[in-house]
Amino acid sequence: MASTTSRALSPQSHSQAWEEFGKENYDVVIIGGGSVGAGAALDAATRGLKVAVVETRDFAAGTSSRSSKMFHGGLRYLAMFDFRLVAESLRERELNMSTLAPHLVKPLRFIFPLTHHMWERVMMFCGFTLYDLMGGAKTVPMQKHMTRKGVLKVAPGLKNDAVVGGVRYFDTLVDDARHTMTVLRTAAEYGATVRTSTQVVDLEVEEGRVTGARLRDTDTGEETTIHGSVFINATGVWNDSIEKMAGKKGKFSVHASKGVHIVVPKDALDADAALCFVTEKSVLFVIPWGDYWIIGTTDTDWKKGLNLPDPAPTKADIDYILDQVNQRVSRQITRKDIVGVYSGLRPLLEGSSDSTTNLSRNHAVARVMPGLISVAGGKYTTYRVIGKDAVDLAIQDVPKRVPESVTDHTPILGADGYHALANQVPALAQRLGLTEKQVEHLLGRYGSLMDEVLAPAKEDASLLEPVPGAEHYLMAEVRYAVTHEGALHLEDVLNRRLRVAMEYAHRGVESARPVAEFIAPLLGWDEATTKAEIESFTKRVEAELEAEKALTDDEVNDIFLNVGETREKIESTGADA
Repeated sequence: MASTTSRALSPQSHSQAWEEFGKENYDVVIIGGGSVGAGAALDAATRGLKVAVVETRDFAAGTSSRSSKMFHGGLRYLAMFDFRLVAESLRERELNMSTLAPHLVKPLRFIFPLTHHMWERVMMFCGFTLYDLMGGAKTVPMQKHMTRKGVLKVAPGLKNDAVVGGVRYFDTLVDDARHTMTVLRTAAEYGATVRTSTQVVDLEVEEGRVTGARLRDTDTGEETTIHGSVFINATGVWNDSIEKMAGKKGKFSVHASKGVHIVVPKDALDADAALCFVTEKSVLFVIPWGDYWIIGTTDTDWKKGLNLPDPAPTKADIDYILDQVNQRVSRQITRKDIVGVYSGLRPLLEGSSDSTTNLSRNHAVARVMPGLISVAGGKYTTYRVIGKDAVDLAIQDVPKRVPESVTDHTPILGADGYHALANQVPALAQRLGLTEKQVEHLLGRYGSLMDEVLAPAKEDASLLEPVPGAEHYLMAEVRYAVTHEGALHLEDVLNRRLRVAMEYAHRGVESARPVAEFIAPLLGWDEATTKAEIESFTKRVEAELEAEKALTDDEVNDIFLNVGETREKIESTGADA
């Protein structure tokens, strides 16, 4: 395999970025390290602009690590006659699957069970035909209609009386947190300065123009000021708080909707494909995720404040998902089956409807005032388009000629050479001394950067050993998370670089001490800091488990009032950004 190296987001680069922020003048400063901020960062950097990205917590710490794990074509929006959104989503899905991120975005076979004879099949045939013609069958097979017997052969775990037939179609599967982080690393590869643990606590406005931002290091409390020609507010549900700092109200408001998912072992449901059901309140996906199923989502109004990046699910949320899936499966799934639960807040463009389901999934970009652009709404699938649109508007404030966007043909890190490597799995396994399953796992997470991840193992064979309590991962991945992927805390590693917290019933607790002690010297932690990291992670897991027994969001908020942030110096703004 050819040697592939990348620009590392290391502890050293983290320190250097802080020094740079106080000295340099940027063309574009992006506030927010989620999918939209990542898309804007890569777009701006590949246009030759001097770019900085600041994120209060960690990459994808909020909504962008808590999705349904799909780049989906927007099939549900056909029913809303939003053909533009569907066409855009399908194009982006295909781009990511074939060119931009084939190592991270994989085809996924779905079954849409039918529950009514004749009229539903006719309706779905028309819908899926339009879907296929708009681009849904460009690199994956077209729809295939199935009999009841055919559906039950693929998904024998469904109740016999819960299906009269079905339609097979394709969408994709993606690790959202890893994808967002990799896009940001790619932006850094093209020159962007990217830093987590960096909160915007105020904006500088001179003669009606935003010219700078006061930054706080949310680990140390240290402050500095960054200057730029234009600032892009890509904070999602925290959009309004950034505009408030500028003393302006933008052209749109952002409404938060909570989406919850549960994770259960693969043997909890007998099926060989993903499933998609339509409920009265939302779409219910059952999605294969390694040795697990992800089941969700909910779509409920959220008005309980934004001081937490990930409001915990309540008992009512979990019970709703269990009730919906158990109406359709023969072997009932119980709370005892659940190994993981997660929730996130969708940033929806404010609408007049009382139902969050009907608020817009489209995105909007607006120039709030000279030097400040806000972007909100949209779907994870269209992150690249949203970022491009934000930069297109932002360059009005950049005093130089700026080229057109090139991100529609700019692969992200790990994509180049991936297909060739995927054809060599047996040979790679033999050469590296790994199983074929381990090689497939690594290729599916790092693509052609796999050699870079494993390089230190040539000197330290223990890095090829599994992570204690999380045998699907290697210790080499833990090391790489810190040395190259910007992880600064135990939570960053276990929750987002690795997905241990959602894949194991212990929620990462059994891995916490060995992983913390391993990364301590890499991050310069002393014994007290290491102990504090373990305690902070463990307390948060305990709070999440307690919250999952609570009935209301108010009860959940009360539980988390006693659990501090991992990054202790985050300034509360009432609508934390």
